[in-house]
Amino acid sequence: MTASTTILVVDDEAGLRSMLGEYLGAHGMAVRELDSGARLIDEIARQRPDLVLLDVNMPGEDGFTHLRRLRELDAALPVIMLTAAGRVEQRVGGLRGGADDYVVKPFDVRELLARIRAVLERTAGARTAAPPALAPFGPHALDLEGRRLLSAGGSEIGLTAMEFDLLALFARNPRKVLSRARLRALDHRLDGSDNDRSIDIRVTRLRRKIEPDPERPILIRTVRGQGYVFDPSGS
Repeated sequence: MTASTTILVVDDEAGLRSMLGEYLGAHGMAVRELDSGARLIDEIARQRPDLVLLDVNMPGEDGFTHLRRLRELDAALPVIMLTAAGRVEQRVGGLRGGADDYVVKPFDVRELLARIRAVLERTAGARTAAPPALAPFGPHALDLEGRRLLSAGGSEIGLTAMEFDLLALFARNPRKVLSRARLRALDHRLDGSDNDRSIDIRVTRLRRKIEPDPERPILIRTVRGQGYVFDPSGS
């Protein structure tokens, strides 16, 4: 662990966020804060942290819901759940949902620091050994880490941020029919004001950039009445 280690604290308690920022900062960690999970996926996409401290009990959607959404997009990002409830069922539920550890409030910050270090050490080898994430997209390759779409010749194909995010969702869910509602659920940025028509427009624009024949798509196909399916082979 180095001085560049970044911890993202997601908790609606301002006092707790401030205390963790001060304590973890004093131990060589850079701390970013969110007061809810509503912008969690946005924040991770903007700058991926080394670990997320995620509160379970927050207004609106709870931490388990945000954990599921996070895991759809990033299976490797370490997450420690924080909660005031000590019930075994919640701890087991969090771990089964993809959390790396579970800490019950109130906690000793020294114990939390030890758990953070243990999780980072346990997951460091896998992160270091992993090659750049390149997902095949027909003749193209999607660089998930660099947020680029590369042509067969290696040149970059220009994408907007939203176009890349939509391609990344398809790349992480190959050969699965994704309804428009499912696409919005997988990426919170597609939720809210964005309607089905706006997703259709984005898919049409993407097809113009990636399909050999946009009028007869083979990479992102429409499944009538259901949504879209991505076939990386283009067969």
